[in-house]
Amino acid sequence: MTTSRTVLVTGGNRGIGRAIAERMIADGHRVAVTARSGEGPEGSLTVRAEMTDAASIDQAFTQVEAELGPVEVVVANAGITRDTLLLRMTEEEFTSVIDTNLTGTFRVVKRAAKGLLKGRFGRVILISSVVGLYGSPGQINYSSSKAALVGFARSLTRELGSRGITANVIAPGFIETDMTAELPEAQQKQYLSTIPAGRFGQVSEIAGAASFLAGDDAAYISGAVIPVDGGLGMGH
Repeated sequence: MTTSRTVLVTGGNRGIGRAIAERMIADGHRVAVTARSGEGPEGSLTVRAEMTDAASIDQAFTQVEAELGPVEVVVANAGITRDTLLLRMTEEEFTSVIDTNLTGTFRVVKRAAKGLLKGRFGRVILISSVVGLYGSPGQINYSSSKAALVGFARSLTRELGSRGITANVIAPGFIETDMTAELPEAQQKQYLSTIPAGRFGQVSEIAGAASFLAGDDAAYISGAVIPVDGGLGMGH
C-alpha cells in the first residue's frame, strides 16, 4: 500500500502525461494536471499553465495547493518537438524546444522545491526520452533538452537528497501516442526493426514506472535513469 500523496503532472491532458495521471489516481493519490487546453482524466484537478511562463506555473501551483494541499510528487512531462535537420533548424526552433522542455522543467521544479523541503519529502520524476542519450537525426533540439534532464536530476539529487527528496528520470522509447502516430509508416517500420521487444510501448508502461518511482518502495532510488524502451537504448 502506497502512502497517498498530492501529485502534479505537467501536460496531463493527453498521451503519456494523461496515462501517468490516470495511474496515480488509481494508486489513490490526489492528482492535479497542468494543461494548455483540454482536461485531465476523471478524478483529477486540471489547472492551466504555460511551461514558458513562470508566473502561470506559480499560479497553477497556488491553485493546486489550495485545493489538494502541498505538492509532494512532481512529474515533469510537458514537452514539444520541432523536428528538422541541423542545417535547416532556426535558432528559434532550437530555443523554443529548450525553453519548454528544459527551462519549463526548471520553472516547475523550482516552484515545487520550497514545499518539498518544508515537508521533508519529495519525488521529482522527469520524463526524458530514449533519444536523449541514443540520439536521433532531426532532433538536435529535442534530444538536447531531454539529455539535459539527466544532469538536472543528478544535480538535484546532490542538492536535496538528504531532505527525503528523490529525483529520477524515465526515458521512454517509442510509445504509441499521437506524437508517434504522426511519423511516416516507413519510419515507423524502421524504428520497429531496431527495438528488441519488436513492438512499440504503451503509455500504461511509462505510467507503471512513474507509479513505482512515486511510491514508498523507491525511497532509496535517486539520480537514476529508468529506460522503458523495449531494449532499444540499453541504458544509452
